[in-house]
Amino acid sequence: MNLFDIMGPIMVGPSSSHTAGAVRIGLVTRKLLGEPVAQAEMLLHGSFAATGEGHGTDRALVAGLLGMKPDDEKIPSSFQCAHEHGMKFQTGSVVLRNVHPNTVMLHVAGKSGKTLEVVASSLGGGRIRICRIDGIETNFSGDCPTLIVHNLDQPGHVAQVTALLNRCAVNIATMQLYRNVRGGYAVMVLECDQPIPAEPLASLAKEDGIIKVTYLNLDES
Repeated sequence: MNLFDIMGPIMVGPSSSHTAGAVRIGLVTRKLLGEPVAQAEMLLHGSFAATGEGHGTDRALVAGLLGMKPDDEKIPSSFQCAHEHGMKFQTGSVVLRNVHPNTVMLHVAGKSGKTLEVVASSLGGGRIRICRIDGIETNFSGDCPTLIVHNLDQPGHVAQVTALLNRCAVNIATMQLYRNVRGGYAVMVLECDQPIPAEPLASLAKEDGIIKVTYLNLDES
């Protein structure tokens, strides 16, 4: 446990889990999409659905999708900000299995037409977990530079990605591998200790069998 765990996040309240955590979920989803959000459907589960309106969870999610951070004073007026930016959104509820009570399923579309589905949970104290991306199980927080590689489940891709990071002098803190079926679609999630340069990421995205490369670093604009 560190001082941050005791003191909690710097945030606009009222709740670190229902407000600050929700902002971070929206922000990470925007970063994963890789472009401004044009449309969003926010389906709340469990405690998010039961008490989210009173805690401003819907406003917090919209704020994050607009690119705000948990301490942004404009969070309470995020609906108006979304209207000004031309972002359409709707809120509903959903029942999900085997997830934390503070969980949301987000369906978002960017201004280019790019789409993304994210299931994420708020764990308290502003901490979050990304549970699924486009239906593939994952488990990461977004707290550190994270590389997500969607690829065909073929031999050699793990070695290819780790070799690339080695050449860039980037240390891998954790690496997780997921897939939908044997020999099918796979996802690698690598949480790193250093930022990853843009040029090797662009090169990796062009390799055979690599479907999509997503880089998440909340410390970068």
